[in-house]
Amino acid sequence: MRRWATVCAGLLVAVPVGAAQRPGVDTARPAAAGVPSDIVVVGTRNRPSGWREAETGHVVILSDGAEAELVRLARNVERLHFLLSALTGRADAPDDTVKLRITMIGDVPTFQALDLRNLRWQQGPFNDLFTLSRFYDPRSDGAVMATTRVDQQIAIERTTATAAQVLSTLQAQGLNAGGGAPSPGSAAGGNPADAAALQGALIGSFATAGMRGPRDLTVGTGERTIPVSAESLLYAGYAQHYLLTYFPAAYPRWYLDGFAQIFASLVVRGDTVLEFGRSPKGTSAVLNAFGAFPLADVLSDKYLTENPRKTGWTPIHAWLLTHFLFFSDTRRPQLRRYLALRASGADAATAAAAFGDQRQLARELRAYFGARKPYEQVTYPAARNEEPAVRRLTEGQAAFVRGRLELGARVTIPAAAPAGAAPDVARRYATARADALASRDRWLERLHRDADRFSADLDAQLLLAEAECRSDHAAACLAAAARATALAPDDDRAQTWRGLAMALAAIDGPAATRAADLAAARRVIVAANRRDPSAVEPLLAYHRSFAVAGEPGPVAAIDGLQQAMEGVPAAPETRLQLATALAARDRRDAARTVVLPVAVGAYDSPERPAAQALLARLPGPAAAKSQEALP
Repeated sequence: MRRWATVCAGLLVAVPVGAAQRPGVDTARPAAAGVPSDIVVVGTRNRPSGWREAETGHVVILSDGAEAELVRLARNVERLHFLLSALTGRADAPDDTVKLRITMIGDVPTFQALDLRNLRWQQGPFNDLFTLSRFYDPRSDGAVMATTRVDQQIAIERTTATAAQVLSTLQAQGLNAGGGAPSPGSAAGGNPADAAALQGALIGSFATAGMRGPRDLTVGTGERTIPVSAESLLYAGYAQHYLLTYFPAAYPRWYLDGFAQIFASLVVRGDTVLEFGRSPKGTSAVLNAFGAFPLADVLSDKYLTENPRKTGWTPIHAWLLTHFLFFSDTRRPQLRRYLALRASGADAATAAAAFGDQRQLARELRAYFGARKPYEQVTYPAARNEEPAVRRLTEGQAAFVRGRLELGARVTIPAAAPAGAAPDVARRYATARADALASRDRWLERLHRDADRFSADLDAQLLLAEAECRSDHAAACLAAAARATALAPDDDRAQTWRGLAMALAAIDGPAATRAADLAAARRVIVAANRRDPSAVEPLLAYHRSFAVAGEPGPVAAIDGLQQAMEGVPAAPETRLQLATALAARDRRDAARTVVLPVAVGAYDSPERPAAQALLARLPGPAAAKSQEALP
């Protein structure tokens, strides 16, 4: 276990900002300005749906499947969290991060119909055959993930011939299963025993073609496939989320993909034995089918710009490279040095020098392909077994499972074309922006219809209020927040959106009353913060009330952003906002530390261009600053 701790140690971003403070403004609760007084709540208690929610210490998992399976997966994710914490030396560390919200969707077509756009997370880019159903969005108020709860298959090779076709051809030639002389009656009339033997031999041949080990391939009709279990997608996604949450840094994407694959093969034996690091199913078949990938292209990040339809880069390649570096006593310190350099903002070529002669590294990696791969087992303390809290969602709550998943992507609108852009570039920007706005408006219409249908459901009104506020629609947000407030007057989320809607309305209102209206809005937001000091939404709303007014946020607002980032460390939007505020106060070193994962990290988020522009204005790292990460 020490090998894992040495790789991850020193990568946790420690931002040199003062301790988070609560916004120090008047918390007297004003009258609900702009809230209609004649709200009528229609509807009765919603009936139970087929959706259930299981909550543990670190995740909330929703599923439309069986309760027993949901409970088992929730327990295993908690065990995986313990495993990762033990390996990285933080098993008993305090944890104030917002829980990851995972949605397990019944089948692949349903998942694909959701059209979930991964704006802040990407895989590979892998060959098209390895495009699997998973969604991840490190939203500012808490990361969300979605995947299917059914196993999938990847067809790594399709053939025009099937076992039945070959069987028919051989029988027509009068050949028996052993390839010798024809059996009596085999060509005319057929021999059932020979036919059965031949069919079994052919299926075995199709199933084992290209294999180097047992249990490596699944046979399909006219194709060679490998299985990808729903569990492996879940564990891989959580492993990435763990690393980005508890050790946020500017990682190369291949490393995050490989790290995920190492833990995708988690096996829980009994209640106390956790096994990880075994080869993924289909490893030999995939590597034999797709061949080697130029190591230099990976370490230089060149593979990120290549056409994934032509490349041979797969999740198995990412696993092999990462697994080898982790389990090699000589290469592991080099990996640690390499990651520290990438985390400090060094370019790919400079960081890759940590591995020395890349040709020698490639030779060792090729030898590792044919070698027996190590794996590890960790004992899980029985006392840590956690029973998930399970509840059944109402029909109204279930109706908005989809909307909450879509929220982050639907309200993110592409920026306008930069000044001086060429006409064709400007048209592309304009088209993308118009399409996103039209998609958002259609989505909002659907939310309104559902909110009207489930008018007595608090979650429905809260989601609509958030969607309208994040779309800068002050009046619509205020109306939805008023409905939520009528259902739950003391709910901090309802008050947060009401306060933010008041701030948006103040900007559009009379200039003479703007200052007073903004102050009233901020009092509502602060009151929500006092109701739940651990909630992220009021902290973000308080800072936004200054941003929309074009005013520099006070220290309290910056400290609130700091706390929000500590709650959701992987959120690029919060990091960019905090880094911008720190840079404006001339705290450039702190700003650089905060914005690096967004500007030069693994993923192309909508916040990346602004983060890169900010980073370009900040001083570079001093060589001495990475000494704590040296071997």
